[in-house]
Amino acid sequence: MNPLETFEKLLAQGKDTALLRYSLGNEYLKAGRFGDAVAHLGLALNHDPGYSAAWKLLGKALSELGDAEGALDAYRRGIANAEAKGDIQAAKEMKVFARRIEKQQGGE
Repeated sequence: MNPLETFEKLLAQGKDTALLRYSLGNEYLKAGRFGDAVAHLGLALNHDPGYSAAWKLLGKALSELGDAEGALDAYRRGIANAEAKGDIQAAKEMKVFARRIEKQQGGE
């Protein structure tokens, strides 16, 4: 059983947690199913709005979908949450990704 099937099975058993939704989002992102990734990452953030890694992946998934504004919003919200809880590395990474999008938008 691949990780995606395992995580889907856990979800079907009622084990709906931020980590499980994050894991599903990550696997869907790897599989190129960006819409599914966005859905699960959004649900992970409903469980835990301070989940820095989920904000970062949500930004990436939205970017892959071509939603630059949505990705930028996710990164900005993620940065604020990461900084609030002292997750400096995650905030730094999201700032780099956000700057890339801002540069692309400025160059269009």
